[in-house]
Amino acid sequence: MAGKKGAGVLELAVLGLLHESPMHGYELRKRLNTLLGMFRAFSYGTLYPCLKQLLANGLIVEDRPEEPNATLALQSRRSKIVYKLTADGKERLQNLLTEAGPASWEDEGFGVHFAFFSHTRADVRLRILEGRRSRLEERLEAVRAALGRTRERVDSYTLELQNHGLESVEREVRWLNELIGRERAEQEQQARSFESTKDMPRDKGR
Repeated sequence: MAGKKGAGVLELAVLGLLHESPMHGYELRKRLNTLLGMFRAFSYGTLYPCLKQLLANGLIVEDRPEEPNATLALQSRRSKIVYKLTADGKERLQNLLTEAGPASWEDEGFGVHFAFFSHTRADVRLRILEGRRSRLEERLEAVRAALGRTRERVDSYTLELQNHGLESVEREVRWLNELIGRERAEQEQQARSFESTKDMPRDKGR
């Protein structure tokens, strides 16, 4: 199951990056490493099987340059291939961006979903942020309980490490609270703007 989850995150990351612009495989690898490397060690060996599957499913296409010299090495030709999103790929990306279930609250899933929040509906963004906060609050309770049980039995370095982990989670919860507050304020403002526009008297002369 973990592998399947990871594959879903990689698919979202690849489609999201290709939605921004077509890319060569090498450039895509670099961008993925920046994006996914914050959450896990990205294995390049997983990229090309993912691309192969996306090609087979018609979600992306290869743009191969015309190469007059047939003796060029395969690796050289491959480095010139540009991957582009298809219409089906764009539709698949939009479907993935509307998913706001538990997989999008976990460390890796949340990071990738957050990276593409500019392409995500406001209500979905809010659900993901609130889900992430709930998940971290559960984690905080577990860490605090563990600290309470082990505080007297661990050395000072282990205790420092546990406290550091606790502070990191608390900091992210505060950050999420700020984001959630901002999202709600923006949605309320948009709702008020919509209502005021709807209630404006219309020019009967037209």
